Amino acid sequence: MDRVILHSDCNCFYASVEMLHRPGLWDVPMAVGGDPEARHGIVLTANYIAKRRGVKTGMALWQARQACPDITFVPPRMDLYIKFSRMIRRIYSEYTDLVEPFGLDEAWLDVTASVGIRGDGRRIAEELRERIRCEIGITVSIGVSWNKIYAKLGSDYKKPDAVTEFSRENCRELVDPIPVGDLLYVGRATSRKLYSLGITTVGELAAADPGMLRSIFGKIGLMLSVFARGLDETPVSPENTRAPIKSIGNSTTTPRDLTTEEDVDLVLYLLSESVASRCRDNGFIGQVVEISVRDCELHICGRQKKLGTPTNISEEIHAAAMSLFHEVYRWERPIRSIGVRIGDLKPDTFPYQLDLFHDEAYRQRLLKADLAVDDIRRRFGFSSIQRGIMYRDRYLSSLNAKADDHMVHPHSYLERGNRTGCEKVQKESAP
Repeated sequence: MDRVILHSDCNCFYASVEMLHRPGLWDVPMAVGGDPEARHGIVLTANYIAKRRGVKTGMALWQARQACPDITFVPPRMDLYIKFSRMIRRIYSEYTDLVEPFGLDEAWLDVTASVGIRGDGRRIAEELRERIRCEIGITVSIGVSWNKIYAKLGSDYKKPDAVTEFSRENCRELVDPIPVGDLLYVGRATSRKLYSLGITTVGELAAADPGMLRSIFGKIGLMLSVFARGLDETPVSPENTRAPIKSIGNSTTTPRDLTTEEDVDLVLYLLSESVASRCRDNGFIGQVVEISVRDCELHICGRQKKLGTPTNISEEIHAAAMSLFHEVYRWERPIRSIGVRIGDLKPDTFPYQLDLFHDEAYRQRLLKADLAVDDIRRRFGFSSIQRGIMYRDRYLSSLNAKADDHMVHPHSYLERGNRTGCEKVQKESAP
C-alpha cells in the first residue's frame, strides 16, 4: 500500500497573520520585511496584491518599492508567527504524529495510518484546509501524494486555498509539464544548466538518463532524477525530532554601509560574540570559521578556514573572521551585510590536541570571561554588559545579535537523508 503524504503550505503566511491583526491592510499592497529606514532585511513575504505588481520574496526593500511604489512595509513579528505556527501544528497533531516542519509555514504530514478512520488523502486535506481557514483565519494550499516531493509540488500547483492530488494514475499527466525549476532543490543555476541540456520540465528530467545527470551534476543529479520520477522514499520525521546541528552562524544587514576596517572589526566582533555564545549554549566547539560579505551592489563573496584548535571563544572566532576578511575583500565598494559561521562542530567535552604555540591557560581565561558575560546577560539583559570595542560606534553596535526572535531557519530537506531512492537509480544507471 502506498503512503499518503500531505504537504501543507500557508499562503503568504507572515502577511496573512499581519492582515488578521490589521484589517486595514487587506485591500492594499503590503509586505513583511524589516525596516526600510535602517535597511534591515528583505521582503520575507508579500500579500497577493503586492505579488501581482511584481513584488517577490527575497527582494531588497528598495527593489520592492520600485516594483510597487505604494507598498506598505510591516516589520516582522516572529513571536506572533511562531504562535500561529504552533496553533496550526496542533491541528495537524490531531491527524498524525508524523509531522515534519519545513520552516514556520510549511510541513509534511504522513497520514497513512489515519486513512482508515478519516477517509482518503484528499478528504483529510480538504478537512485540514477548512479547519485552518475557520479556526485560525488563514488559508493553506495542500498537496497530496505518495511521496514528499510530489506532495510539495502539489501544494505549489494551485494557490491560494486549494488541494491538489498527484496520484500514480494522474501524476505523469499533471507533473510532467511542470517547469523543472519548481522541483525542490532546482535553483537558478541548476535550472540554467538543465535548460542548456534541453531539460525544461519535470517530465523531461524524469526521462533523462540518470548516468548522464550524475556525470554532469554529481550525486545531486541522481537525487534530482529520484525526485522527478517520484521515487523519493524519505520518511516524514516524527513530531519534535530535530536534525543534528551542522553549523552555527549569524549575519546582519548593517544600519549603514561599512566603509572602514574599524567598522568591519566592530560588526565582526558583534557577530562572533553571538556565534560563540550560541555554541556555548548548545554545548559545542567548532573548528571551521566562515565569513560571507555582500557589498552595496549585492555582490557576495566568502571564505572559510580550519582552525588548529576547536573553539567556542569569542576572541578566537573574531580573530579568524577578521583574518578571512583581509584575505577575501579588496574594498572596491562599501559593505552592506556581513556574516560569520562556525562549522565542523563537536561536543565541548570532545578531546582535542593541545597546540604547543598557544597559551592554554590564557585560552581558559578568555573562556571564563565569555561565560561570565553570558551569565550577566541572561540575568540582566543583552545590553547590561558590553565590550569596549562597541563604544567606537554606538549606532553600529546597537544590534542585539543574540536575539532569537528573528532567527528562524528551516532544516534542509537533505539533512533527513534520501539514500534509498538514489541507490535504486544508481543501480539502474550502472553499466
